[in-house]
Amino acid sequence: MWLGSEKFSAEDMEAGVCSDRKMSTQLPTYLLGYLFTTEEMRAIFSDQRRIQAMLDFEAALGRALARVGVIPQASAAAIGSKCDAKLFSMEALSQEAALAGNLAIPMVKQLTTLVTKSDEKAGGFVHWGATSQDAIDTGTVLQLRDALELMDQALVKLCDAIARICETHKSTLLAGRTWLQQGPAVTLGLKAAGWLAAVERHRERTREIRKRVLVLQFGGAVGTLAALGDRGPAVAAALAEELKLALPNLPWHAHRDRFAEVATTMGLLVGSLGKIARDISLMAQTEVSEVAEPAAPGRGGSSTMPQKRNPVGSAVVLAAAIRVPALVSVMLTSMVQEHERGLGGWHAEWETLPEICTLTAGALAHLTQVLGGLEINSSKMNANLEITHGLILAEAVAVALGEKIGRMTAHKIVEKASRRATETSRPFLDVLMEDAEVRKHFSAEDIKRLLDPKNYTGSAEAMVEKVLSDRKQKP
Repeated sequence: MWLGSEKFSAEDMEAGVCSDRKMSTQLPTYLLGYLFTTEEMRAIFSDQRRIQAMLDFEAALGRALARVGVIPQASAAAIGSKCDAKLFSMEALSQEAALAGNLAIPMVKQLTTLVTKSDEKAGGFVHWGATSQDAIDTGTVLQLRDALELMDQALVKLCDAIARICETHKSTLLAGRTWLQQGPAVTLGLKAAGWLAAVERHRERTREIRKRVLVLQFGGAVGTLAALGDRGPAVAAALAEELKLALPNLPWHAHRDRFAEVATTMGLLVGSLGKIARDISLMAQTEVSEVAEPAAPGRGGSSTMPQKRNPVGSAVVLAAAIRVPALVSVMLTSMVQEHERGLGGWHAEWETLPEICTLTAGALAHLTQVLGGLEINSSKMNANLEITHGLILAEAVAVALGEKIGRMTAHKIVEKASRRATETSRPFLDVLMEDAEVRKHFSAEDIKRLLDPKNYTGSAEAMVEKVLSDRKQKP
């Protein structure tokens, strides 16, 4: 953990505060930070931001208590004036959390010390009626609010990049592939439309979960708000208003479905991003060479092979797609918590959920960059359509012949011809025309038309248009 460059005296460390001196807000140097996440998302889940979010809860709690008449307005103001993470010793918080079991206990201790120095009476009202989990969970919710907003902006940019590919290449032919083997032609626009439709669904999911996750956590020791007597509900309502969060019908200390839903939603998103990255990296293979990631100085090189142009963006996305599911499983497993406040399961979330969010943000950023500058080699796509010498259109011939002699009989004839063409390395057209049943119903020109990929793309273009049209209807 980065502790800042400022030195503190023994007295400061013993008190656990930085007096009125300010700690640097500079983020730590993290060697892989730019590779696996974004600076913005890393800032949201930095140590400084984590503590500030918890302090925002404490400041808002003071204001809510004053609004309801539990504490004086002056005390609320005194508390709020010290709710600045720059006044706190991160080193002391880190060390004391190891003993206390969470960050809220030493943070409240430091805050109380700071407030008491300026207003002894107000110091007695710090954290009034709350418990550690209230500060930690609500602080996490405040971080998630910023993270989800950032995620939505990133998803919009990604969708824009994919939509441009759909529009530009809705008719660009390339081989469809099933089980990594070539099949009939599709269009690049259709492939991208599949990507776009999936990401648009994830946009809907990330927006939908906000109403369930952006809620206050405030229940006191066991979720009854007993320390506030009959004024507990009023304080909770005022606190939710202060933080601009929804007020749930009751505290949710041991019910972790809200945070688990964020994790699983991010897991689904990263899975789709991984599918797109897998497609791109396969299409970028030397032997296929249909697309390439954007070129830039220092990007995708090799330490030993000068000719290499590695798909580094896809690699990062795929790395996230490997890591995130395991982290999601931690969040799901941690849902099984004990009675009114969990032991261990709650603790397991603290680093896991931020890591899921930061990895997702990195994958989004890399994929947006890749797709925004994707180099598309349509001539190689056309060349790849020809490498089977017509075999990828066997289905088209079988369908046309089936209309004349029945599906099963036609399938056997075309299957036999396909096998002969493969074994003898001859054009599929020539082998087909050697079959008397084929010649009985089709001329060589008829078969040539059936083997033209552009004549067998079905509703591909219409599907692309439908995806693009549906997107325009969404906010």
